[in-house]
Amino acid sequence: MKFINWLTFPIKYSFSKLKRKFGKLDLVRMEVLLAFGNEHEIFIKGRLVEAYKQSNPSPKKSALQNFIATLRRYAGNSVSDVQVKLQFQDAEKLLVSNEEGLFEVKLPLNVTENKSVECAQLTLIEDEGIVAEIKTVRFIISRYSTNTPLGIISDIDDTIIISHATSLGKKLWLSISKNAYTRRPFPGVSTFYNYLSNDGQNPVFYVSSSDWNLFHLIQDFLEYRRIPKGPLLLKDPHVTLRNIWKSGGGSHEHKLEKISQLMTLFPKTKFILIGDSGQHDPELYTRIIETFPNQVKAVYIRRIKKVDKEREDRLNSYNHTIPIAWVKNSEEALTHAKSFL
Repeated sequence: MKFINWLTFPIKYSFSKLKRKFGKLDLVRMEVLLAFGNEHEIFIKGRLVEAYKQSNPSPKKSALQNFIATLRRYAGNSVSDVQVKLQFQDAEKLLVSNEEGLFEVKLPLNVTENKSVECAQLTLIEDEGIVAEIKTVRFIISRYSTNTPLGIISDIDDTIIISHATSLGKKLWLSISKNAYTRRPFPGVSTFYNYLSNDGQNPVFYVSSSDWNLFHLIQDFLEYRRIPKGPLLLKDPHVTLRNIWKSGGGSHEHKLEKISQLMTLFPKTKFILIGDSGQHDPELYTRIIETFPNQVKAVYIRRIKKVDKEREDRLNSYNHTIPIAWVKNSEEALTHAKSFL
């Protein structure tokens, strides 16, 4: 679906500009994608798109109904160059959506009192050709203490949700024929993650190469499968004429960048890293261990392909003080976790 998104982006972007110029732009929807921080700063990310009708997921939906829902999810035009006002505590900040409709801000806080849950609001600044579906959106910011002892950083595809990321045909079929309620998790994932998070006491951050169009699907999936919810750090399209013809997942360097940001944001937290052997998680986590050796408590890699002994030995030998478990299933991972947590 990324290829389709990249391929159609220039058309959708130009069409949106023309519709706005002639006053034919649909109502603009404001979506909050990310809202979390610590005692000292918060991160807000959202996007503006033309309002589109999206059906609710259901176990009874057919493959055709899910395919239509997928088309709607990717067909929405981003709305660029529009101002949004953020209000949080006593602070106000004007943000502007980029060519992909995305806006984001890192906001330092003057008040260091840490409440675990706080409210903020975004107001869309209506202009010529811009009419909000809902002008002001209020939302929750999750703030975690820098003294949080344990946190979890997890991949999504082929780590918690069966995606067949290494098989383009199977991955595409799952993407277009299933919804949040019919996509399957790996057995035992809910039990394993709830144990690690201590039923929500330890924060869970999900870092994935999925794009923001899948935000609501992933959120609904986590809730439906009773897997601990947490901030989703997904991949920006960064669409340019140079990369528009690329297919597949592209570079996963953004995952390294986002995990590094989490380590820096919570310097006293020990993190458990969870991924799979299908793509680059073992190599990415090796680089994280190299940079933040005192902040990695353990690493879990789900084996989804045949054993690559050389690859496993490389990660295993990198730091003998950090438990590294290559597991076949969640039950095996849970047994290992109970032995040292």
